[in-house]
Amino acid sequence: MNTLGTNIKEARKKAGLTQMELAKLTNLSRSYIGDIEKDRYNPSLATLKAIANALNQPLDTILTDNDINNNEPTLTARDERDIKKHLDKALENLENDEALMFDGEPVEMDTETKELLKASLENSIRLAKTLAKKKYTPKKYQKNDKSDD
Repeated sequence: MNTLGTNIKEARKKAGLTQMELAKLTNLSRSYIGDIEKDRYNPSLATLKAIANALNQPLDTILTDNDINNNEPTLTARDERDIKKHLDKALENLENDEALMFDGEPVEMDTETKELLKASLENSIRLAKTLAKKKYTPKKYQKNDKSDD
């Protein structure tokens, strides 16, 4: 099971960047990048976004466990549209002031919390779609392309 730091390190190496180069692209220190890769720090969402942008990777790529994703089916353009549709509907439902309540009281969320919730929802929907494809796609139609290993 890969950690966040391992995912970032693997993505950095795949992009052909050194820690110093990634640090310059993200306006972070090289030592901080190293500490993130060694899981000494849990970076903020803004820092994760900056790293993902510098590595030209979607944020969910560095947030998810790549060991699990290696054997998952590929999502099609139609799957991506479905994911977006379900995410938009979920976010629309959360716009209601009373959508999130604890002990009968509405919960106010700041911008960073909303972004984290959106990322979590998108990952959950994407995972559900991928697991459904894996479960319901007959083996003879599943792609077992190991050329990326």
